[in-house]
Amino acid sequence: MPSVSVTRTIDAPLDQLWASWDEFGDIARFNPNLNASFLIANKQPTGKGAERQCDLSDGKTFLKERIVGYEPHRRLDIDIYESNMPIKNARATFDFRARGPKRSEVTMTMHFTPPMGPLGYLMLPLMKPQMRGLLAKLLDGNKAFVERGVEIDRMAA
Repeated sequence: MPSVSVTRTIDAPLDQLWASWDEFGDIARFNPNLNASFLIANKQPTGKGAERQCDLSDGKTFLKERIVGYEPHRRLDIDIYESNMPIKNARATFDFRARGPKRSEVTMTMHFTPPMGPLGYLMLPLMKPQMRGLLAKLLDGNKAFVERGVEIDRMAA
């Protein structure tokens, strides 16, 4: 399964970084790729089994995601189980590390299967940079949120 990874170093303690991701339904607060995000299904706020919907900024695309792996302050695995994006399936893995008392790191890896069988795999050289760009925007938004409290201003977008 193809994958794309992006890493950011955050000037904040690991607890603070983890807390931003652990508010599972609120990712739109710092993700510039989204118009909205909210909890769905059982409305479980976090932990294994929590589900959310993310509505992308294009106004048409959505993702339904479920936490399938949950190790507080270490790792978060999210399965994209329904979407109208041009991918067959996808899983995002977030790995968290302390890099000192006031510094931490997050690495996001997106594993995905392109659509259209063999033809989709031929499109990987185009898909990977685009996906890497979306992940970079997400992690840059998280960095600004954790370090400086910057939330996405949807009215300005």
